[in-house]
Amino acid sequence: MTTQRPEKIRCDACPVMCYIAEGQTGACDRYGNEGGRIVRTDPLTILDKRIAAGDEVKPFLAADWDGTLAPDDQLFVTAIGSGTTYPDYKPAPFIISREVEGADMITVVTEAIFSYCGVKVKIDTDRHLGHETAKVLAQGEVIGHVTTSEYGSQMLSLGGVDHLTGGSKAEGRVTCDTLLALCNRAAVELQIEGGASVIVQSGHPPIVDGKAEARMRVGCGSATIGMFADQWKGLVDEVVVVDDHITGVVSEHQAGKVIDWPDTGIRIKGRRSTPGRYFQVAEPGLGWGGTDIEDPLTILGPWNAKKGARPGLTLLMVSTTGEQFAYYVLDDALEPQPAPLPDALRASVDLIAENCEPALCTVMFTGGAGGSLRSGVTKNPVQLTRSVQALKTRVTLGGVPAYVWPGGGITLMVDVAQLPDNAFGYVPTPALVAPLEFTLSRQDYVTLGGHDAKVRDLPDILSKGGEYGAATRGVPRNGRG
Repeated sequence: MTTQRPEKIRCDACPVMCYIAEGQTGACDRYGNEGGRIVRTDPLTILDKRIAAGDEVKPFLAADWDGTLAPDDQLFVTAIGSGTTYPDYKPAPFIISREVEGADMITVVTEAIFSYCGVKVKIDTDRHLGHETAKVLAQGEVIGHVTTSEYGSQMLSLGGVDHLTGGSKAEGRVTCDTLLALCNRAAVELQIEGGASVIVQSGHPPIVDGKAEARMRVGCGSATIGMFADQWKGLVDEVVVVDDHITGVVSEHQAGKVIDWPDTGIRIKGRRSTPGRYFQVAEPGLGWGGTDIEDPLTILGPWNAKKGARPGLTLLMVSTTGEQFAYYVLDDALEPQPAPLPDALRASVDLIAENCEPALCTVMFTGGAGGSLRSGVTKNPVQLTRSVQALKTRVTLGGVPAYVWPGGGITLMVDVAQLPDNAFGYVPTPALVAPLEFTLSRQDYVTLGGHDAKVRDLPDILSKGGEYGAATRGVPRNGRG
């Protein structure tokens, strides 16, 4: 007697077109064969203002549901778990009619497949991670580069279509895996060519070469002088704030001049920008103020007695986070000698630290929502683009408002920290899958050529589900969406 193998069925939710056996899932782990039907394995996520904390998961057609609903403005059906429009000739999985503050609104809900996507990573640290344009590697594969640094932060640009599909299979796979982990707020270790190893996780401190960062700098060396000069006057003769970008010297700085700070004859090795502000005092690194120095005295030249240097002159050197500081007194040869930090100065060093914000990593998903996914919204795709550009259509990801770049197309960014858990998926083409919602008035939806015949109301959505028949998951809305 032969046992007949269960028939595999084809999933058309992405270009891979997996054949899936009963009880198994496809290559993406997002769709499975359940009783001879392709279903979405993750629940459809609904943001609900009535839920204070935690998740509430229930199936469609729940026996204990009496059909009553909270007001429509309490609920927002996200695209998480909804399914995709692929193949893109068909309407979006959910096109929902709801009343919000007396207005008839439409929300079009779909999980979008993004080949043109990546993340911008902001890493709060003064440490030198790598030179601008240096390659960023994950698991030995190049997945991005270091881009222009910002105030108190190092910036990475990761992913993009060239890394996903323009290189080797290994490069594309690793890039996709890394982007997915970052977007779902998992920790990822990155190696920067010629620089540091850094562990990045949205909402967590960066770990640079095995050391967790605690503080984002209060400002550059010049800004620190400006903020605290008046608190140092009378307690110390000179203050140098060491910074890789702009090292500040209080006696020369305009902040010192306006409070009549006397000259000290100090000399700084570096390129003088304006009085009291010096560039390139050292090479970038993991030491004081993002420089490569461990001994701050190495940035000082000989002191000038004709301009105020004298034995007994006191000097405070401090970094832009207050993590490093040292106190010196000039001897008879005008050489700085280490001395204990006076208690009167301790408060000012602590104040620098107090004014530093916690060092965190921020991950911004960036993608181009173009191509044929728009046909899931309207029969005339360019009308959707124009409606978004005209601010008639609101774009959200998982209920979180996206920033849409000006200009052509629908290029958007969103902070992944604000989305519900596990909001992103992938397909092994490789590409990321992100939740995408378009909300506009019913009248505007009809005008732009929307699939009006496929519009359903909330009770129908909650009682019957959709093409891929998933469970629903309620999460706290917290005013988003």
